[in-house]
Amino acid sequence: MTATEMLLFASLVFIPMATCSGPMVRVPRARALIYRAVTGGNPSTAIGVLDLTERNGVVTIIGSVDGLPPGQHGFHVHEFGDVGNGCLAAGNHFNPLRSDHGSPVNSPSRRHVGDLGNIMTPVNDSTLIDIQDSLIAFTGTRGIVGRAFAIHANVDDLGTGGNEGSRTTGNAGSRLACGIIGYVMPGND
Repeated sequence: MTATEMLLFASLVFIPMATCSGPMVRVPRARALIYRAVTGGNPSTAIGVLDLTERNGVVTIIGSVDGLPPGQHGFHVHEFGDVGNGCLAAGNHFNPLRSDHGSPVNSPSRRHVGDLGNIMTPVNDSTLIDIQDSLIAFTGTRGIVGRAFAIHANVDDLGTGGNEGSRTTGNAGSRLACGIIGYVMPGND
């Protein structure tokens, strides 16, 4: 090994080790493959991927979904990790605190845990998702791992519609797509 190669090796191996301020901490990760809803059946072709991390009490959801119609779509966590029957098998919005439907900026007493607001699909482009939420969690009463995301046909009125549909679903309409949230095996990034 030449002196230059040794210097390069040292800079790649030893300097990063020397600059670490403590033990490396693994951030819990989860992922959901998003599938188009198939009425009466189970989906088979993924149209998107959402990656989730949880750090300091905040879950971050980042990813993209293809093939949705342009416009706003309600985006929620539903109670069951089942994507069958047009995503209806995912059940209702995840609501362990038994609150009315609302906006993700509302207090926990004024929103479902699974209320994540709206996502925007531009004309002829992918839907990009980048959400941070401090009410959902990976585990515990508010845990979403093992449940399902659902993307709805309509804009979510965030509980402001003044009717029963608004208080339960935000009048977000039918389910266009869904995906089960599961842990990512460490090292499978």
